[in-house]
Amino acid sequence: MIDSHCHLVDDAFAADRDEAVERARAAGVDGIVVVAESVASSEAARALCAGRSGLWPTAGLHPHRGIDFNDESAMALARLQGLADVVAVGETGLDYHYDHSPRERQRASFEWHLSQSAVTGKPCIVHAREADEDVARMIADAPAGASGVLHSFSGGRELLLAALERGFAVSFSGMVTFAKYDQQWAVEMVPDDRLLIETDAPFLAPAPNRGRRNEPSYLPRTAARVAEIRGASVERIAELTRNNAIALFRLSHAPLPTSHFPGGA
Repeated sequence: MIDSHCHLVDDAFAADRDEAVERARAAGVDGIVVVAESVASSEAARALCAGRSGLWPTAGLHPHRGIDFNDESAMALARLQGLADVVAVGETGLDYHYDHSPRERQRASFEWHLSQSAVTGKPCIVHAREADEDVARMIADAPAGASGVLHSFSGGRELLLAALERGFAVSFSGMVTFAKYDQQWAVEMVPDDRLLIETDAPFLAPAPNRGRRNEPSYLPRTAARVAEIRGASVERIAELTRNNAIALFRLSHAPLPTSHFPGGA
């Protein structure tokens, strides 16, 4: 499996980052997209992944940090996004739940990231929380050539349809394992060739670890629940989502045979 969205450079992993990667490999997670949310974390993600098989960095500015979007940060991110080893633009998007940054600055940053996706040919990793209408509109209006993924999807049907219409992938996190999760319809609706899974670690740990630090080794629990919802085998979901991640992010990575997958432990 490939964890398509993990904040491995977060301070939550400071004490055991290497061990977390080894636990992931032991659990059948043979690749991790290391997602950034600032200029500093973009540089840190690239440094972490350098020379390490199965780890790939992104470069972007999270909507919480939209206040930091300016000419200087855009120039720094554009340089990083243009590098061959950086596989995606983001994390970006809109978050109207916390509103840590003014909404107009969030929108300006998101629009720029979408344009960078078209310029670089790399997918845009999109965060959307309580901002479905604006995210759907901005994805629909994105320049030709822009691509991406709605990460840790928790939105409504109109946002999902808008993303699928533009050819975006949709990723599901440990939220699918929560007792009160009520968006099975979305898990069922995403076509096979657009489906991804992720941890969003250190956030959103799946049951029974909800509320604790998440890590990539927990991804099989999400895969197992997605498989259950879609009426598929865990091996099938592991294979689909791994191949989709390789295609979307253009990863220099050959998938392991599904026989290497240890199941939904």
